[in-house]
Amino acid sequence: MRQWNVRISWVLALWLAGVVAWPGRLARASQFDRPAKRYNVLFLICDDLNCDLGCYGHPQVQSPNIDRLAARGVRFAQAHCQYPLCGPSRASFMTGLYPDQTLIHGNAIYLRTRVPNVVTMSQIFRKNGYFATRIGKIFHYGVPRHIGTGGHDDPDSWDYTINPRGRDKDEEDKIFSLRPGSFGGTLSWLAADGTDEEQTDGIGATAAVKMLERFAENGRPFFLAVGFYRPHTPYVAPKADFARYPVDSITVPTIPDGYYDSLPAPARKWLLRKKVQVGLDPALAKQAIQAYHASITFVDRQVGRVLDALEKTGLADNTIVLFTSDHGYHMGEHGYYQKTTLFENATHVPLIIAVPGMKTAGQVAMGPVEMVDFYPTLAELAGLQVPEYVGGVSLVPVLRDPKTVVRTSALTQLGNGYSIRTSRYRYTEWGEQGRLGKELYDHASDPAEMHNLAGNTKVAKIESELAKELHFRIERARRAPTGVRQLKAR
Repeated sequence: MRQWNVRISWVLALWLAGVVAWPGRLARASQFDRPAKRYNVLFLICDDLNCDLGCYGHPQVQSPNIDRLAARGVRFAQAHCQYPLCGPSRASFMTGLYPDQTLIHGNAIYLRTRVPNVVTMSQIFRKNGYFATRIGKIFHYGVPRHIGTGGHDDPDSWDYTINPRGRDKDEEDKIFSLRPGSFGGTLSWLAADGTDEEQTDGIGATAAVKMLERFAENGRPFFLAVGFYRPHTPYVAPKADFARYPVDSITVPTIPDGYYDSLPAPARKWLLRKKVQVGLDPALAKQAIQAYHASITFVDRQVGRVLDALEKTGLADNTIVLFTSDHGYHMGEHGYYQKTTLFENATHVPLIIAVPGMKTAGQVAMGPVEMVDFYPTLAELAGLQVPEYVGGVSLVPVLRDPKTVVRTSALTQLGNGYSIRTSRYRYTEWGEQGRLGKELYDHASDPAEMHNLAGNTKVAKIESELAKELHFRIERARRAPTGVRQLKAR
């Protein structure tokens, strides 16, 4: 039987009854049309979603609901994660700290075992009178193993939590996997029977709709975080969504002979580490891509249900919406599938921010930004002070004028590698000072990042300048955060 795992306190019960009033100072005036009440926050995040979306120019993927959100918000063309793996990335953007500051570089790590006194993004809203709710995956979960549980959640971040569980979890025996019985880290998929509302994300969307209806009734300011599990493996979506993407219409990316030899050893190791997915049979590859795209369209509908409820309840008039993913994703590019590389496919995330009354709706911001920027952005919009240690920069100036550039580069790390993405170049070093290898890609001529220019004398000056920028960014990202206790792994 599908059910919600719920953590409820007596305070919540009183709040739902409308008994408890939540204090908090009014937000300061901003450049947006200020509603009579404080801005609420609706934080929507998909799991393992890359930029294969209509609003990002994908020619096949159908994502009408995310696209319509982009039409009423600012879409960021160059948003990048700080670590292309669920656990480190989520800990990073929820704290505004870089992975070398949270000390979380892997999955299955509870936040407070590394930074016990950190104040998270949702927690700062809690401290200022907002009611913070988590539905689904915000901090790390093992997917699908932890669906229906609290995963590696941070209880201090929320007043109320809901852990949906649907038939995608109950029917794992029906799922095809390249490694039978292995789903979370292996290409796996299922064209499912039943309705959207029976799937975990459908149940999560239903819960979000009900929460919005409650907020509309009692008028409490809220921070509602809805974490969808798709399109993370296993790619489970209704059969009708698979039918939208006939396998004969799908093109599988290819790489030239000898490609891996052009890369530094660490980069090559990451690409080749999942042996069962290396040199994948084209027929299976097409099925995997079909399933991934079907899962995107399925989860897009769930996003749409939540956005519809926001409009129907009237909360859209004073609610900020932020939509994103935890990192990018490969679907055959560089001969690789899934996450954990320092290529564009794994670092690049969708990001849309919509603020009521914004005069820049439908515009696109082209400058590089980071996921650690979420925290100061939402806090400024709500008129809240962020802790001194938060490493991100507010994107409010960009929301006012998308031509504004607040960063010269976006930083991502993986293992012993660090990479920056500027408006034109990607530069990566493996090992301290690049002693294990370097990569340089010019997106003006090589958007697929297939031709490593590092060491080419024709771009020596550019490489030198990018190296200085990278070293500066690494030094800043490693600084001990002021006032935050750091506990290293034992």
